[in-house]
Amino acid sequence: MTDFTLKTNADGVAVITWDTVGKSMNVMNQQGFTDLETLIDQALADDAVKGIVITSGKDTFAGGMDLNIIAKMKDSAGDDPARGLFDGVMGMHAILRKIERAGMDPKTNKGGKPIAAALPGTALGIGLEIPLACHRIFAADNPKAKIGLPEIMVGIFPGAGGTTRLVRKLGAMGASPLLLEGKLNDPQGAKRAGVIDDVVADPVAAAKEWVLSNPTIVKPWDEKGYKMPGGAPYHPAGFMTFVGASAMVNGKTQGVYPAAKALLSAVYEGALVPFDTALKIEARWFTNVLMNPSSGAMIRSLFINKEALEKGANRPDAPDQKVKKVGVIGAGMMGAGIALVSALAGIQVVLIDAKQEAADKGKSYTADYMDKGIARKKVTEDKKAAVLGLINATTDYAALTGCDLIVEAVFEDPGVKAEVTKNVQAVTGPDCIFATNTSTLPITELAKASQDPTKFIGIHFFSPVDKMMLVEIIKGRDTGDLAVAKALDYARQIRKTPIVVNDARFFYANRCIIPYINEGIRMVKEGVAPALIENAAKLVGMPLGPLQLVDETSIDLGVKIAKATKAALGDAYPDGAVDEVLFWMADQNRLGRKSNAGFYTYDEKGKRSGLWQDLAAQYPVADDQPDVITVQHRLLFAQVLEAVRALEDGVLEDIREGDVGAILGWGFAPWSGGPFSWLDIIGAPYAAERCDQLTAQFGDRFKTPDLLREMADKGQEFYKRFAKQDHAA
Repeated sequence: MTDFTLKTNADGVAVITWDTVGKSMNVMNQQGFTDLETLIDQALADDAVKGIVITSGKDTFAGGMDLNIIAKMKDSAGDDPARGLFDGVMGMHAILRKIERAGMDPKTNKGGKPIAAALPGTALGIGLEIPLACHRIFAADNPKAKIGLPEIMVGIFPGAGGTTRLVRKLGAMGASPLLLEGKLNDPQGAKRAGVIDDVVADPVAAAKEWVLSNPTIVKPWDEKGYKMPGGAPYHPAGFMTFVGASAMVNGKTQGVYPAAKALLSAVYEGALVPFDTALKIEARWFTNVLMNPSSGAMIRSLFINKEALEKGANRPDAPDQKVKKVGVIGAGMMGAGIALVSALAGIQVVLIDAKQEAADKGKSYTADYMDKGIARKKVTEDKKAAVLGLINATTDYAALTGCDLIVEAVFEDPGVKAEVTKNVQAVTGPDCIFATNTSTLPITELAKASQDPTKFIGIHFFSPVDKMMLVEIIKGRDTGDLAVAKALDYARQIRKTPIVVNDARFFYANRCIIPYINEGIRMVKEGVAPALIENAAKLVGMPLGPLQLVDETSIDLGVKIAKATKAALGDAYPDGAVDEVLFWMADQNRLGRKSNAGFYTYDEKGKRSGLWQDLAAQYPVADDQPDVITVQHRLLFAQVLEAVRALEDGVLEDIREGDVGAILGWGFAPWSGGPFSWLDIIGAPYAAERCDQLTAQFGDRFKTPDLLREMADKGQEFYKRFAKQDHAA
């Protein structure tokens, strides 16, 4: 079956309908391009056809290219992959240019048949690039629809003419937020931005009427004397635009995201030449990005693997466990956030705290959230009332009757959690799953307070719950498949990305992020300049330097974790040098952002104003400073080696979860695709060699794990050795 069909109406309008077989939303593949071109040729050659409308058989237009295909393009491009990729991209350009020219005489711009796009709903990526090649774009007045070019978010950029056409249409300044930030608009916003032409009740009918009106169809950039809006690069206004854009891109990406730089290069160089030459330049830079291992790693982790995990790639074979009523115990910041996302998903919530005042305050978090949505005109008063109506804020445990899931979010104290567990299970039925929200406490130990450890599981939410996409689901020694399935189905309901790990100290996320923070603090004690530490981290793609991160999470929490870890490990405790700095900071009452004083200084409103200069009085900056690469490798390997050890120890069962969890959980250098993808990029042999060097210079914490050593000796890659097949429903 074909994804594209053509029907010519009696009025002379050929309607090409895109309806991808077996998909809820249209996605483009190689065969789809071939089929589309065939139908375009057929319609242009048919004398009975006066105009063409391209639309969708679904309630959306298209979600973009099939990124599974893009991820494999390099490997399937032959012995000369760069040439193969370039030729393939130019093939796409040829098809869309055929739509754009529509049979016009190349010398006179006369003739041709008008082609309009009719968008019933969302149009993303290639789903907008095709309409941009058409002569007019009509969209349904659907406020839920999203229109834009989000490719930059997964490590590529619009490479089927979208970059060149949008810049020619809007100018570099107007196109920049859509291209460089992947900004999406609803149809009305897209029209105001100049991306589409008309918002109507019936886009197909309006498109038919328009193509029969004998319109002028030649695009502005194909007319003589065309001038780019806002000025080309050699125009004074255009020159300033590109100077500013270059600074903005470098400031936001720190030079580690190849797609952003390539996009800007394609726009700048393309603006200097005629349109068809600009398409070749766009294709060359798009090929450059596809050849960079970063793009493939980002697509794999941020789209393919993330989507697989969200659909239940590692879900046990169990009946549907959709949550109908959830009890949230503890109405503090974490519990309030859990109640919010649950109610937003339409789940009935019982929010319990020891005092009614605290429970009501927890519910008010949802009210405040909805009020912000109302102020932005994204939420109605009715929606606010409906969401708040789902939350029962109370002190009465009896209200938990009928809950099929409990999420306990009280203090990180085993005794308190044990008491809550017993109180809850005195009310709930035997089929209710009990989940504890914890970031450090062993699940197996906490489960001892449960009547049925098989129905006891850990769910580690990240703060703030409504913004952070990841949830870490932790299996205790006795946790059963039903509890895992319930946690995964709940994560899907509240639109979070789950990873499932086995019980161990700090689980996975904190196991990897604590060494990152500790390495930064350790360097402070050694005399490494704090500015070098922080900037080295950001220059390698970490969203926060380790000192800023510990300020954000609070220094006294770091002290608490350090004391607990030292008590558990005894003489094996490795971070005494870190504790000296951390404990001293706490003694100075510099507890981080919450106290307006930490490794950074803050103004009275809590805004960060710079590194604390007086830190050097206690820990002087050494005269000889390490090179930036050494600092970066210490910070990266501190995290990556823990990820490998987690895989060795069986805490991680799937490297996809390791990579996705690292990016979404603590922002591990997204350009790399995650720790395992980064190791594949640099190669296991080099990684092992570099670990040996770091170990010799800085200590056994950088010792090469046995698994990495074995893979280095065999020249193996993680994604080839540990590839898993999805069994998602």
